[in-house]
Amino acid sequence: MSKFNNQKIMPRYSVICMLMTIISLGVLIKAGYIMTAKRDYWMKVADRVKRDNVVIQPVRGNILSCDGQLLASSLPEFKIFMDFQQLHDAGNDSLWDAKEKLICKGLHEIFPEQSSADFKANLDKGRKKMSRHWPVWPYRINYNTYSEVLKLPVFNLTKFQSGFHCEELNARENPFGTLAERTVGDMYALKDGGRLPRCGLELSFDKLLRGTNGVGHRRKVLNKYLDIIDKEPVNGCDIITTIDVGIQDLAERAVIEELKQPEVNGDVGVAIVMEVKTGDIKAIVNIDKCYGPNGQIIYKEIKNHAVSDLMEPGSVFKPVSVMTALQDGMCDTSKIVDTGNGVWPMYGREMKDHNWRRGGYGVMNMATTLRVSSNIGVSRIIDEYYHNDPEKFVRGVYRSGIASDLHIPIVGASPAKIRMPKKNKRGEWLNWSNTALPWMSIGYESQVPPISTLAFYNAIANNGCMMQPRFVKASIQNGEVTEYPPQVVKGHTQIASPAVIKKMQVMLEHVVSEGLGKKAGSTSFKVAGKTGTAQISKGSVGYKSGMTHYLLSFAGYFPADNPKYSCIVCIQKGGLPASGGGMSGVVFHHIAEGIMAQSEGRDVRQARDSASVFVPQVKNGNILSADFVLSQLGIKTKRNYIANIANTSALWGQAKTGTHYVDLVHQGVPSTKHVPNVMGMGARDAVYLMEQRGVKCRIIGRGKVIKQNLPPGKYIHRGETCTLTLE
Repeated sequence: MSKFNNQKIMPRYSVICMLMTIISLGVLIKAGYIMTAKRDYWMKVADRVKRDNVVIQPVRGNILSCDGQLLASSLPEFKIFMDFQQLHDAGNDSLWDAKEKLICKGLHEIFPEQSSADFKANLDKGRKKMSRHWPVWPYRINYNTYSEVLKLPVFNLTKFQSGFHCEELNARENPFGTLAERTVGDMYALKDGGRLPRCGLELSFDKLLRGTNGVGHRRKVLNKYLDIIDKEPVNGCDIITTIDVGIQDLAERAVIEELKQPEVNGDVGVAIVMEVKTGDIKAIVNIDKCYGPNGQIIYKEIKNHAVSDLMEPGSVFKPVSVMTALQDGMCDTSKIVDTGNGVWPMYGREMKDHNWRRGGYGVMNMATTLRVSSNIGVSRIIDEYYHNDPEKFVRGVYRSGIASDLHIPIVGASPAKIRMPKKNKRGEWLNWSNTALPWMSIGYESQVPPISTLAFYNAIANNGCMMQPRFVKASIQNGEVTEYPPQVVKGHTQIASPAVIKKMQVMLEHVVSEGLGKKAGSTSFKVAGKTGTAQISKGSVGYKSGMTHYLLSFAGYFPADNPKYSCIVCIQKGGLPASGGGMSGVVFHHIAEGIMAQSEGRDVRQARDSASVFVPQVKNGNILSADFVLSQLGIKTKRNYIANIANTSALWGQAKTGTHYVDLVHQGVPSTKHVPNVMGMGARDAVYLMEQRGVKCRIIGRGKVIKQNLPPGKYIHRGETCTLTLE
């Protein structure tokens, strides 16, 4: 007989099946209800606990100088917050009550702009609301400041114990401050913490620098949000520019010093330095005179005048005219021209030389007209040969390359605008007059940016080969280097025959050695170039409305017998005196001599004098660098420090000159929230230490610091400016 009692067991299974069926139906009905009637509610709940397709920003690439120094870099910045709910859950409310006064006092010392009482009121307000994301400080802070905050009580605990947390953001920093600011570029700050490029190489090479965004999502797990990466971001490329920090700094200081001169009082100063063989832009300066909030004069970069200013170049254009006539075989440098007493009538207008009040130059040859920059001489020669065919002259100008599109990788750059003569069907000129050709030949009737003028002079220095100005020579990503080799401007491998180029080189050298460009010259090496002084037109009101404004220029290259660098300097100013050679030429002189001194590259052993022991005066500052230089010169040093040179970039201290040695004393510098003592330092070290702490600098004079208006040890307030007096 079977032990299975069918009559007892089956009813029990039936009940269980019915219950399971009812439960299943209930689950299905509930699921259907949630999917339909309660769909909107649960979608909102889902949005609160998850977020899909979160964009992960890559690290923006660095912009480097030609020798690898940082011109622009992405550094972390932080916004700091308190999670008071987490503080409560961790059971640390009593700890907060005991340490709150110390926290607020510490915050006040780090952020002096806000008092301890204000910090306490703000934190108490957030705690009362049990906020999970209450801002401790409303602005971004750098890593050093963030490290100081982390040392405060409670904040030095983990985020799960204290509730203190941060948002890390990428910030764009320029270690050299405003150096080449409009060329390197800067960034717009967006409300969401992101940044967009504003100008310069930051904008032109944005696609390379910004990298590729990653994608992730957020999930709320155990009441905490977790960031989960679905696709890793690809960091941006680093780009290596052609800018040389030393030459850039030298050029900026030379331009600003000249603009400040009382007899100059310039409004705009431009300087570009180009390497002859490669076309590399080693320095590009664009200085505007501005007025600060208190009416004080300040000099800074606002617009990239060097590549965008379309202005009549004046006499620096004359070599283009002379070269055109020589290349077309119209005449030779011995061509004789009569300039009279400095005033010559031309088709109802008077052409004047700069010395017309002193009786002019009389009769001279073509080479002399360029040397003394005779308007009458150049314009009469060009008008004599091209009056009936001005189109041929303009074609010759185009052949010189000065009107070519140089493809400058800076937004706002423009090629020169030089008018081509046109005739209608009846043979009448549509856009031309009898005076157009004479005035065009001396640098009017055309608009040429300074960089195009420089490219022409660089081509003469390069034996007729016109190089395209190069701003970026390589990009680097994940160790892979992509080179951007030097390029010749299309169709201008030879802007004139070798014989004509040689004649131009000789004439430009004589302009400096014997003519109006003497102040641009040097006793140490040969310089070639041309001066230019042009009146600036004010559009429809012409040249004579109000005070006359001038564009003063000098363009050339050095050393003339073996050209390495070409350079152009332009100054815009109002009123007299105005002299391209006497003002812009002086800046050219300072830049050229400074560059040649830097690049001389002689063995230091040649500088030693075996007959005597020379102990130089050494400035305070980076004593590690001073020690290296002194040791290379064979000068004994006495140290009170031990440094691993491989791992130490700078040691700060004093240098005391003894009879036979230099005593280097390591003193260190105060924290980043106090003003350092920069007395006795050179400008570079002093400015570096100040601007590293967020203090702007204003420099007066040259030499070493003898006075600083912010006392050492003072707490630094946001936006402060320190005036450093050097002597």
